[in-house]
Amino acid sequence: MADAAGTGATMADWERLDIRVGTVRRAEPNTGARDPAFALWIDLGPDIGVVQSSAKITDRYTPDDLVGRHVVVARGFGAMRVGGFRSDVLVLGVETTSGVVLLGVDDGVPDGSAVS
Repeated sequence: MADAAGTGATMADWERLDIRVGTVRRAEPNTGARDPAFALWIDLGPDIGVVQSSAKITDRYTPDDLVGRHVVVARGFGAMRVGGFRSDVLVLGVETTSGVVLLGVDDGVPDGSAVS
Protein backbone atom coordinates (compact mmCIF):
# COMPACT_ATOMS: atom_id res chain seq x y z
CA MET A 1 0.00 0.00 0.00
CA ALA A 2 1.42 3.40 -1.01
CA ASP A 3 1.28 6.44 1.20
CA ALA A 4 -0.87 9.48 0.42
CA ALA A 5 2.11 11.28 -1.14
CA GLY A 6 2.53 8.45 -3.64
CA THR A 7 6.10 7.57 -2.67
CA GLY A 8 5.36 3.91 -2.12
CA ALA A 9 6.59 4.12 1.47
CA THR A 10 4.50 2.55 4.19
CA MET A 11 4.24 2.92 7.94
CA ALA A 12 6.25 -0.31 8.23
CA ASP A 13 9.07 1.37 6.26
CA TRP A 14 9.08 4.27 8.73
CA GLU A 15 9.12 1.90 11.69
CA ARG A 16 12.25 0.15 10.34
CA LEU A 17 14.24 3.40 10.40
CA ASP A 18 16.33 4.09 13.48
CA ILE A 19 16.56 7.87 13.75
CA ARG A 20 18.43 9.25 16.76
CA VAL A 21 19.65 12.49 18.26
CA GLY A 22 23.33 12.91 18.99
CA THR A 23 25.95 15.53 19.76
CA VAL A 24 28.90 16.21 17.47
CA ARG A 25 32.02 15.71 19.62
CA ARG A 26 34.65 16.18 16.91
CA ALA A 27 34.62 17.57 13.35
CA GLU A 28 37.37 17.96 10.78
CA PRO A 29 37.69 18.05 6.99
CA ASN A 30 37.42 14.65 5.33
CA THR A 31 40.41 15.21 3.08
CA GLY A 32 39.91 11.86 1.32
CA ALA A 33 36.39 12.64 0.13
CA ARG A 34 35.86 13.41 -3.56
CA ASP A 35 33.56 16.35 -2.74
CA PRO A 36 34.16 18.67 0.22
CA ALA A 37 32.90 16.98 3.40
CA PHE A 38 33.47 16.80 7.11
CA ALA A 39 34.43 13.76 9.15
CA LEU A 40 32.19 13.81 12.22
CA TRP A 41 32.27 11.86 15.48
CA ILE A 42 28.75 11.88 16.96
CA ASP A 43 27.88 10.80 20.51
CA LEU A 44 24.69 8.73 20.55
CA GLY A 45 24.74 8.14 24.28
CA PRO A 46 25.96 5.33 26.53
CA ASP A 47 23.91 2.56 24.91
CA ILE A 48 25.24 3.19 21.37
CA GLY A 49 28.42 5.20 21.85
CA VAL A 50 30.25 7.43 19.40
CA VAL A 51 29.61 6.83 15.70
CA GLN A 52 31.22 8.37 12.64
CA SER A 53 29.76 10.10 9.61
CA SER A 54 31.10 11.84 6.53
CA ALA A 55 28.77 14.72 5.73
CA LYS A 56 28.74 17.10 2.76
CA ILE A 57 27.76 20.15 4.81
CA THR A 58 30.74 22.42 4.15
CA ASP A 59 28.73 25.16 2.38
CA ARG A 60 27.06 26.37 5.57
CA TYR A 61 29.14 25.01 8.45
CA THR A 62 32.70 24.97 9.79
CA PRO A 63 34.11 22.36 12.18
CA ASP A 64 33.83 24.90 15.00
CA ASP A 65 30.11 25.40 14.18
CA LEU A 66 29.51 21.66 14.49
CA VAL A 67 31.27 20.63 17.71
CA GLY A 68 28.69 20.55 20.50
CA ARG A 69 25.75 20.77 18.09
CA HIS A 70 22.81 18.37 18.35
CA VAL A 71 22.17 16.56 15.06
CA VAL A 72 19.64 14.01 13.84
CA VAL A 73 21.02 10.83 12.27
CA ALA A 74 19.63 7.73 10.58
CA ARG A 75 21.16 4.38 11.56
CA GLY A 76 20.94 0.87 10.24
CA PHE A 77 22.23 1.21 6.70
CA GLY A 78 25.57 -0.42 7.45
CA ALA A 79 28.92 1.33 7.45
CA MET A 80 30.23 2.82 4.22
CA ARG A 81 33.66 4.17 3.30
CA VAL A 82 33.82 7.77 2.11
CA GLY A 83 37.31 8.76 1.05
CA GLY A 84 38.75 6.10 3.33
CA PHE A 85 36.71 7.29 6.34
CA ARG A 86 34.15 4.93 7.91
CA SER A 87 30.66 6.44 7.90
CA ASP A 88 28.24 4.64 10.23
CA VAL A 89 25.21 6.95 10.03
CA LEU A 90 23.58 9.50 7.75
CA VAL A 91 23.33 13.01 9.16
CA LEU A 92 19.93 14.45 8.22
CA GLY A 93 19.35 17.88 6.75
CA VAL A 94 17.40 19.86 4.19
CA GLU A 95 18.95 20.79 0.85
CA THR A 96 18.66 24.49 0.07
CA THR A 97 20.16 26.75 -2.58
CA SER A 98 22.86 27.76 -0.08
CA GLY A 99 23.73 24.22 1.04
CA VAL A 100 22.39 21.63 3.45
CA VAL A 101 20.71 22.93 6.62
CA LEU A 102 21.02 20.39 9.43
CA LEU A 103 17.99 19.12 11.27
CA GLY A 104 18.33 19.58 15.00
CA VAL A 105 16.55 19.61 18.33
CA ASP A 106 16.36 21.95 21.27
CA ASP A 107 18.76 21.47 24.16
CA GLY A 108 17.79 19.05 26.87
CA VAL A 109 17.33 16.00 24.63
CA PRO A 110 19.66 13.20 25.76
CA ASP A 111 22.12 11.76 23.24
CA GLY A 112 20.76 8.59 21.71
CA SER A 113 17.10 9.60 22.04
CA ALA A 114 14.97 8.00 19.34
CA VAL A 115 12.99 10.24 17.00
CA SER A 116 9.36 9.19 16.83
